[in-house]
Amino acid sequence: MVNAGDMNGSGNLMDFLDEPFPDVGTYEDFHTIDWLREKSRDTDRHRKITSKSKESIWEFIKSLLDAWSGWVVMLLIGLLAGTLAGVIDLAVDWMTDLKEGVCLSAFWYSHEQCCWTSNETTFDDRDKCPQWQKWSELLVSQSEGASAYILNYFLYIMWALCFAFLAVSLVRVFAPYACGSGIPEIKTILSGFIIRGYLGKWTLLIKTVTLVLVVSSGLSLGKEGPLVHVACCCGNFFSSLFSKYSKNEGKRREVLSAAAAAGVSVAFGAPIGGVLFSLEEVSYYFPLKTLWRSFFAALVAAFTLRSINPFGNSRLVLFYVEYHTPWYMAELFPFILLGVFGGLWGTLFIRCNIAWCRRRKTTRLGKYPVLEVIVITAITAIIAYPNPYTRRSTSELISELFNDCGALESSQLCDYINDPNMTRPVDDIPDRPAGAGVYSAMWQLALALVFKIVITIFTFGMKIPSGLFIPSMAVGAIAGRMVGIGVEQLAYHHHDWIIFRNWCRPGADCVTPGLYAMVGAAACLGGVTRMTVSLVVIMFELTGGLEYIVPLMAAAVTSKWVADAFGKEGIYEAHIHLNGYPFLDVKDEFTHRTLATDVMRPRRGEAPLSVLTQDSMTVEDVETLIKETDYNGFPVVVSKDSERLIGFAQRRELILAIKNARQRQDGVVSNSIVYFTEDPPEVPPNSPHPLKLRRILNLSPFTVTDHTPMETVVDIFRKLGLRQCLVTRSGRLLGIITKKDVLRHMAQMANQDPESIMFN
Repeated sequence: MVNAGDMNGSGNLMDFLDEPFPDVGTYEDFHTIDWLREKSRDTDRHRKITSKSKESIWEFIKSLLDAWSGWVVMLLIGLLAGTLAGVIDLAVDWMTDLKEGVCLSAFWYSHEQCCWTSNETTFDDRDKCPQWQKWSELLVSQSEGASAYILNYFLYIMWALCFAFLAVSLVRVFAPYACGSGIPEIKTILSGFIIRGYLGKWTLLIKTVTLVLVVSSGLSLGKEGPLVHVACCCGNFFSSLFSKYSKNEGKRREVLSAAAAAGVSVAFGAPIGGVLFSLEEVSYYFPLKTLWRSFFAALVAAFTLRSINPFGNSRLVLFYVEYHTPWYMAELFPFILLGVFGGLWGTLFIRCNIAWCRRRKTTRLGKYPVLEVIVITAITAIIAYPNPYTRRSTSELISELFNDCGALESSQLCDYINDPNMTRPVDDIPDRPAGAGVYSAMWQLALALVFKIVITIFTFGMKIPSGLFIPSMAVGAIAGRMVGIGVEQLAYHHHDWIIFRNWCRPGADCVTPGLYAMVGAAACLGGVTRMTVSLVVIMFELTGGLEYIVPLMAAAVTSKWVADAFGKEGIYEAHIHLNGYPFLDVKDEFTHRTLATDVMRPRRGEAPLSVLTQDSMTVEDVETLIKETDYNGFPVVVSKDSERLIGFAQRRELILAIKNARQRQDGVVSNSIVYFTEDPPEVPPNSPHPLKLRRILNLSPFTVTDHTPMETVVDIFRKLGLRQCLVTRSGRLLGIITKKDVLRHMAQMANQDPESIMFN
């Protein structure tokens, strides 16, 4: 505490901010961080540690620990994300099979695991073994017939409803932020927005549990997008253990970028694709150091998942394929057609899904999230069960569609008419005419395609964890497989046509329908998300199909071109705009000829700008200004007459500074003068003690002149991550432009509702 006698001269004036007080430099919920300030603070911290490290061995060791803390965080994120992904995969396998039956020898085994241990399984009936019983066999001792089918059908629906109800209830009660994909919010958070609790421990726990439940329920959604959210929750948890990251929001976002890469790495078994996904799709600020750390986190996560071996095949990839035929130039035409289909499907899905989500937000439908989930689950289960391609899990469906038809395949899709005189090796089967099973499968796939297209529109965005990667890939894989079978049969029956003559001789294995499914899956995923480079890398890591990069690239680029012709937004950007988050997309172009003076506030007819003066306002004046306004900060000027700019003070830090001064400094009262100057004047003996707040003043706020083109202002906001920018003319303050003002102006120029930008 400071005695009254010590306050007479400015030389002895105590600046209580010489020691930082709690919460200084932190941000309020739903506000944007100041990237420049965070970078500056980290530079100061690093400089301080470097200078101290020369003082003693202990300080040197502390500086080494600080330098290595980033790699330790990456290691921990990779280990936890990989472990959680492995547990989720194993649990989903078991619970998906639980809808159809149970393993008598060990109830925690899935169907496949149950029959692995059986000695009574034949090759032809490898899915049937005495240890695994369907519910009808267990309850009424019948495996065939109408009554058994109806009982299995009923229990399938009941299990699905039970899982979905439990998931939506857990989300609603314990962690409302655990719903959805999470990628739109992750993108917004990485751009500098604060959403407290979105990456919290409860969200991590509930999202992990409910993800297993919703995927097992058979709804048309995937676990890949939510796994990015889960990995970012892990990143947020571990970064809070190290002050280097917990006290600096900019550094924390570097960790979250790497965590997103680890999430994709374990979602698809694609570590390099994960790094590229984080770079291309999610991250806002991605320095080279973060690239290396993302690579390391993705590597550790993939290694951990491989150690758990959830697929039981000693492979990391989800849909491993082994095609025995190369692709031919003539096939580029159907591949590009699949790219066009992917682009059109992406456009249709985004428009319909956003329209439905907007309706959910603006009507009474949004008040009954549990009922909506139950209704959609019931419809999905009722329609899905009769069709074998929609009854099974979507991952199994995609895996079957990607597969090449070998001599040992028992799938309907491989029911071709064989030549009895064929003496070819087993892995080189020539193209054959389609049998009854293939035609039957084509009808079922056509119905499955229509069902998946429609139901996914209504499923994505409900109040449960829901990913979009796998349903999009399923739509593309179904369409691709059907096109592939069509091209295969065309080549078989018309091998003398000019397009087939050069590369498809009679008796040759020309066309691989599974490859078309893979290309279709990439096209549809690209059409919905607008990914390109990372998509192709994820697809060949996912399947092991390294030699099919060119078809994948052709389809991905075509789908992006077609989808971009109808609108530049991917599904995640569309949901960001729907929710009104202040996300300034680096990909957007601003081409309008407006000036800073057109956007700044105050505008003509509005009240003058709320400012602080450097040495003429009392504590009470400052508190009144804070109480009467809701601005995030205030410019500081020499006087209200001259309006010459001195700096900028943040609202939150003003509140904390005054609160701490009243507690820690004797003599600070309501009529104490607040000084933002370097050397306050001497105070008369009987005057109240002044309050010196220069330490919280930003003396170098970013400024532009009133004639700066808005194109330049938008670029500055994007590249520097500014919260606000002051507008001056010859050093005199004219107004202020905030990130929200920029977003509203861009929306207005694009003929959209500027009031849709809801947050600061």
